[in-house]
Amino acid sequence: MLNYICTCCGRKTPVTTREPTCSCGGLFELDFTPPKWDDAKIDRKEWSIFRYREFMALDGDAWRGVSLGEGLTPTVEMKPGMFVKVDYAMPTLSFKDRGAAGLVSHMKSIGVAECVQDSSGNAGNSVAAYCARAGIKCEIYVPEGTSPKKIAMIESHGAKVHVIPGSRDHCADVCRARVKDEGVYYANHVVNPFFYEGMKAYIYEVYEQLGRIPEHVVLPVGNGTLFIGAVKALEHLHASGAIQRFPKIVALQSEYCDPLYQARKEGKDDPVSVDVKPTIAEGIAIGKPLRGHEILDMMKRHDITVVTAPEDKILAARAAVAREGYYIEHTTAANFAAWDRYCELYGPATDVLITLCGAGIKSDH
Repeated sequence: MLNYICTCCGRKTPVTTREPTCSCGGLFELDFTPPKWDDAKIDRKEWSIFRYREFMALDGDAWRGVSLGEGLTPTVEMKPGMFVKVDYAMPTLSFKDRGAAGLVSHMKSIGVAECVQDSSGNAGNSVAAYCARAGIKCEIYVPEGTSPKKIAMIESHGAKVHVIPGSRDHCADVCRARVKDEGVYYANHVVNPFFYEGMKAYIYEVYEQLGRIPEHVVLPVGNGTLFIGAVKALEHLHASGAIQRFPKIVALQSEYCDPLYQARKEGKDDPVSVDVKPTIAEGIAIGKPLRGHEILDMMKRHDITVVTAPEDKILAARAAVAREGYYIEHTTAANFAAWDRYCELYGPATDVLITLCGAGIKSDH
């Protein structure tokens, strides 16, 4: 039986719990260490992230009735020295499908019948889709200003959408109050560690496809779901001896919402309180990242550089990538604006991996 470990008090709790956090209020981590990486343990007959299930914390075979064939997206050299992972080529058109597959598989394995979640759009759409596949009733809370096309996609999967006035952080507060008052299962992509188990496959796929990890890896950070999953997978590959050197990770935030950037600049262990301004990079507009302490610890441990994406460069970056044949959403374009900013600050660099997080049609509003 798998257990959670509280990141605050260290108490162990069975993963069958319906509580989103430890009784002390601390966030859960999984009590799980993957076996040493071995290519032979990849199930090459399985065409989803679950081909790597030997290295993931899973409880049983519930994933077989949940997977939508997520993952295994192309890793393409878009131009010399710049690799892009076409993650919008997934069932709900975003990179969040890996995490949702892992989380909803866990929910199905413990018999969850209904859930709620808060999201800026992509994670809510992913969870709604996988809940539909698993037969789980789902309600999604989104902040006002969320792309109407994302809302339409969520509703198409049969989920009820609550549009909450105010910021993304306020939206999360409203949803969490419902969880506390009614005890409904919180299928949150930040709180539940099973989401990160799915996100690890991002790195496993790149390693299998290229036979290596590029020298630089660009990772957007709002709540940090991709960041945490990717770092965990890179730590696993490094500890296993599969890669000899940890890549240079470039983490990015919006210049209008940069609590982790400010924390790194000031040498703080926790996110800095910032005034959040509206940004077209809505997917990373998180003023109070719940796992901020954990993210900053990873950044310190691996000497990770954080840069901000200039707001006035995002649309130009989106247009430039479209001329390469990839129509991406605004938050994805921030990855490229931030990479350009990194090269301005630290000098030209090459051999970089950048994720195409979401499809452009999702943010045309």
